Amino acid sequence: MEPIVSIQGLTKTYASGLHALKPLDLEIRRGEIFALLGPNGAGKTTLISIICGIVTPTSGTVVADGHDIQRDYRAARSKIGLVPQELTTDAFESVWATVSFSRGLFGLAPNPAYIEKVLKDLSLWEKKDAKIMTLSGGMKRRVMIAKALSHEPRILFLDEPTAGVDVALRRDMWQMVRGLRTSGVTLILTTHYIAEAEEMADRIGIISKGELILVEDKATLMSKLGKKQLTLNLPNRLAAIPSELADLRLKLAPSGTELIYTFDAQDARTDLPTLLRRLTDQGITFKDLQTSQSSLEEIFLSLVGDRK
Repeated sequence: MEPIVSIQGLTKTYASGLHALKPLDLEIRRGEIFALLGPNGAGKTTLISIICGIVTPTSGTVVADGHDIQRDYRAARSKIGLVPQELTTDAFESVWATVSFSRGLFGLAPNPAYIEKVLKDLSLWEKKDAKIMTLSGGMKRRVMIAKALSHEPRILFLDEPTAGVDVALRRDMWQMVRGLRTSGVTLILTTHYIAEAEEMADRIGIISKGELILVEDKATLMSKLGKKQLTLNLPNRLAAIPSELADLRLKLAPSGTELIYTFDAQDARTDLPTLLRRLTDQGITFKDLQTSQSSLEEIFLSLVGDRK
């Protein structure tokens, strides 16, 4: 299937000499949720701004739903909705007027039924006549999403969409995001809540110092880079790990009642039955065991930390 966004050789160097983006290639699949992660200053906002036509690239091409963002700007931009980090709305306008006006900016005829659906989907319908200035931060964030959806885009960028949003609103917002994906909208999000990316995204991209260092299906990424831990609960306190087990990746918890073994599930050399037999040979028994896997946040920190 042809990607909905295709980026080739994209770079951005500002007048100050800052290389915000180094040669970058990326294809975003139609209908997916793609999470772009990276530390502050990594180039996330620059990349999004270029795709949305806000910033001019130094070199390279971006095609959005078949339209080059520079040669065919209007057509490309009409396919894209953007929810920026900053809350920029006319404080004295009503919710209805603000969202309807945004639709008109793209030259589309009024469609009250569609605007009503968007506001209801975002739990804004009861606030349709309220002035923006009277809304909470979370509600203003929802208005920004409604504005971005007003012209029925096929690609939606969410730049830190849940910043400052309480837990209940965040949950509702992600339910809305899933609904958009189901309707055929492709979503690209940046977030500092890496657990959200882990829950929501189909694929993960990690950017650091202007370079895209990894793009991977989430499940594959978790499988390839996620370490697993086996925790053995001991019936009696162990003073130290026997020297005969020094070659194993074992760690004794400070309490002395837990042994922790970290391993790579993809490593053919990992042999848990042999591990347990060697523990038994040393007179170490256990009453319970649990396994856990590294979170996406731990993987992210390890990848970005390696580049400092």
